[in-house]
Amino acid sequence: MAGLSAMEKKLAEFKCNTNEAIQLKLVRFPEDLEDDSTTFNPEYSHQVFGDDEVAFGYKGLKILLYYNAGNLSTLFRIKYTSKVNENFDCVEADDVESKIRKIIPPGFCTSTDDFVSLLEKEVNFKPFGTLLHTYSVHNEEAGEDITYQIYQADMTCPGFREYHERLQTFLMWFIETASFIDVDDERWNYFLVQMLILPPFQGEGHGAQLFETVHRYYMSSPTVLDITAEDPSENYVKLRDFVLVKLCQDLPCFSPEKLMQGFSQEMVTEAQQKLKINKQHTRRVYEILRLRATDMGDPEQSRGYRLDVKKRLIGPYKKKQRELAKMRRCLRPEELTNQLNQIDLNMQHEQLEESFQQLVSDYRRVLERLAQA
Repeated sequence: MAGLSAMEKKLAEFKCNTNEAIQLKLVRFPEDLEDDSTTFNPEYSHQVFGDDEVAFGYKGLKILLYYNAGNLSTLFRIKYTSKVNENFDCVEADDVESKIRKIIPPGFCTSTDDFVSLLEKEVNFKPFGTLLHTYSVHNEEAGEDITYQIYQADMTCPGFREYHERLQTFLMWFIETASFIDVDDERWNYFLVQMLILPPFQGEGHGAQLFETVHRYYMSSPTVLDITAEDPSENYVKLRDFVLVKLCQDLPCFSPEKLMQGFSQEMVTEAQQKLKINKQHTRRVYEILRLRATDMGDPEQSRGYRLDVKKRLIGPYKKKQRELAKMRRCLRPEELTNQLNQIDLNMQHEQLEESFQQLVSDYRRVLERLAQA
């Protein structure tokens, strides 16, 4: 902080990282309120507090957003050890409360006692909608299997609209470019818009269970031709790879013998007709399952696999070469030289090899998880 004035140094002490200040909690029992092990923090807060993810004007700032684990009734409180005041001329603390109020629906508690009384009233909470799937996960800490259920609901379910308003506040903290869903838009039910597993439940296989349940739900509809997601994240793609490979591995068209013969129209047709998987996703499934069927220690099999995958990966580079051929006919020499400088063939070969190695690494992780499933 060299070069800062005494006042600037003093003010810097009143800046708080909002990703650390915001404390989220799913509360089942009153004792959870004081149990720090049940608290988790957001990954993002820029949509509420700006790109710097900083709140100014407080020391020891804590923004408590506690939710009833059932119907998500909310407790909202702000705590801090000190706050800027009139001693700092022309400086005001950020209005943290109003920023949070903009994203949480009305009806929340500000009193811990009121929140605890709601816990007791809502002890028999039942999820909204229709039960689609039940499964168990072994909890090491508890030493027992815990049962989970997945429900499908829409805005016609009494009380679900209000529940959904409370639920979607989590999107702001865990999806970088999240936006609230317009539930009055009839089209929203036809898109897998956002999928989120909260931190306390991550790493337990819930994402795969949810993805497969949603996929099977729409797979059974005769009006659905394709099941996809808009602008999927890297983690979502890895999850999708695992689930789709799991669904496809027993189809006759993906037998080891047929995999070694290369990608085929039979695979495209069978995956689409039986599982509503499109051609692009089917191709990735093929590459993953062919890797499993390939002895990478065998030079001939390894070379065949590498060439097969690189043949797909090289598509964008060939497109650039076609564009270059057109440029030769219509660009002046100095313009052509500039374009040639941007297309380094050696660099393209290096990038192609890097892409291939990264894919194989990702595919191996899918296969390792599949072997443990």
